[in-house]
Amino acid sequence: MNDTDIQTIQNTVREIKQSFRLLMNGVTAQSMRDKGLDYHINWGASLPHLRDMAAEYTPNYTLAQKLWKENIRECKILATMLMPKDQFHMDHAMLWAEETHTQEIAEIAVMNLYQHMPYAEEMALLLLSKPDNMAQIHGFSIMSRLFANGKIPDNPRDTNEFLDQALAALSSNNIPVKHCAWNAISHFAEIDQSCHSATKNALKSVKMDDWL
Repeated sequence: MNDTDIQTIQNTVREIKQSFRLLMNGVTAQSMRDKGLDYHINWGASLPHLRDMAAEYTPNYTLAQKLWKENIRECKILATMLMPKDQFHMDHAMLWAEETHTQEIAEIAVMNLYQHMPYAEEMALLLLSKPDNMAQIHGFSIMSRLFANGKIPDNPRDTNEFLDQALAALSSNNIPVKHCAWNAISHFAEIDQSCHSATKNALKSVKMDDWL
């Protein structure tokens, strides 16, 4: 990328950041703060407004990366909308997941990007193997999206690994992780009768089968 291209990207980022003032919603931003969503800068812009803004720009890898590095809620959301999927490799996705500190951004990144990647299942299982809560939220959110679309793990061993991780999460004290795990396991159970039976048996092993 030459100097002119770099300057163009920088100008675009500056233009985008300035335009957030027009979308500012102080009530929404305050509500997010009250709920513990602590961003360095949060304009409270709605997702529909941000989607409309994203539609004005051509997806661009460098632009998305620059936006992601800004510690601004709206920049990170736009980054997930403007990242070209065919250029977003798993190592980049894992880095973004590692750098994500709010459930909102995690779930938006899953919705806009991670679930659509050819490595989505592999990424989810890798994240579920990590002990920290945000990694677990990412992993279960990805699996939930995949299951909602009828995607079953190719390897039965991966299914068992998912169920084991879900059971562990359901027994934890972390409410957001537990909620994400339940969403994922519920979507899995709805795929077909065999998935429902597998889920029922797994839950029965920890005396939670009456949950389903």
